[in-house]
Amino acid sequence: MSTRDGRVPPREIVRLALPALPVLAAEPLYVLVDTAVVGSLGALPLAGLAVAGVMFAQVTSQLTFLSYGTTARAARLHGAGRRSEAVGEGVQATWLALAVGVVVLVVGQLIAAPVAGALGGSDDIAAAAVSWLRIALFGAPLVLVTLAGNGWMRGVHDTARPMRYVLAGNGLSAVACPMLVHGVGGWDGWGLEGSAVANVGAQVVVAGLFLAALLREKAAAPAVDPVSLRPHWTLIRAQLGLGRDLVLRSLAFQACFLSATAVAARFGAPSVAAHQIVLQLWVFQSLTLDAVAIAAQALIGSALGAGGVDRARAVAGQIARYGTVIGCLCGVVFAALFFVLPGVFTQDAAVLAVVPIAWWFFVALQPVGGLVFALDGVLLGAGDAAFLRTTTLLSAALGFLPLIWLSLVFGWGLAGIWAGLALFMLGRLVAVTTRTRSGRWAVAGAVRP
Repeated sequence: MSTRDGRVPPREIVRLALPALPVLAAEPLYVLVDTAVVGSLGALPLAGLAVAGVMFAQVTSQLTFLSYGTTARAARLHGAGRRSEAVGEGVQATWLALAVGVVVLVVGQLIAAPVAGALGGSDDIAAAAVSWLRIALFGAPLVLVTLAGNGWMRGVHDTARPMRYVLAGNGLSAVACPMLVHGVGGWDGWGLEGSAVANVGAQVVVAGLFLAALLREKAAAPAVDPVSLRPHWTLIRAQLGLGRDLVLRSLAFQACFLSATAVAARFGAPSVAAHQIVLQLWVFQSLTLDAVAIAAQALIGSALGAGGVDRARAVAGQIARYGTVIGCLCGVVFAALFFVLPGVFTQDAAVLAVVPIAWWFFVALQPVGGLVFALDGVLLGAGDAAFLRTTTLLSAALGFLPLIWLSLVFGWGLAGIWAGLALFMLGRLVAVTTRTRSGRWAVAGAVRP
């Protein structure tokens, strides 16, 4: 359904984006709740959570191709009227998620201590991080199954069921987390480790719901167009081809954010704790802005799968405008919340004294992030992963990483770290706007050549 000039009705974008919003926000929101719960234990447990949280984030952020790559491929097939094949992309992504998740679990247990020691800056912070991470890693295969499930459902324009699944799991976990951390009745709780147990519990529930959804799709598929639950190596190899570019792109993100946390830790527990608070708000807000990008991925992929190049370009223009407006509004909201929100996460005076250094960078970057994340969705929906890979690597190598490490050498602290993030985002802004205007990303077909 589209208007005369090729655009889609705003209500269609809202239909896809609105349910995607709580899905995208659920995990960072849970981490924010986790941060607030653990923050009441003091600066050291919060610093340990900061280091461990960044390490565990590699599981989701480094392997987002299971979600974004699957959406791009499934949406094209859905647009071409081949639903069972679109669901089949989800089946293969789920097999891949389980295999990779087991590897992550085993390798993660082996390297948890040395990596936490390198990032933590002190033995106490590293020990706290490892105690959380060893438990949380058992949820890695389940997190990846959830990524795959979100991917294929978005591809077939179903963002409502993922919303229900994710809210169910994370809602239960948010209730359990304070009890597991601080105890209830006469039980003192498990402290920092309790938050990791609550995290794994949420992942069990959500992954189970996505697996059940695949079984229902198989049962409902017509006999002439069945959904196979067996692994098909040709499709898995094709997904890995697209995934290669997205993994390299994610590597740039992770090199930057791991370096930022490592450098912040060198300035002491208050600095890394303040960085954790603002960084998690950044992650939360980035994924919130991605709700519009999720709609873009599904609509752009379906339009190109059906051969509608002009429609895809018109939708890209809509998405860019919506993302910019939302980013500006978010900047205003977070500026107004400066005097209230940091105190929700900690009452430590030393931490609160450092928070403003990063806060105003965070606020100023909201409009930039709104446009960048929206156009990322356009290009991801088109399967233009190679371009995103290259430009993200360049922006990281020329912008973010140099300023992070110069901050350590010259003692610039969080100001230097967040200035690096600003330069990184501006580099990406130039790249994605130029690419979108060129139209070279709009390649028609059920499968991108």
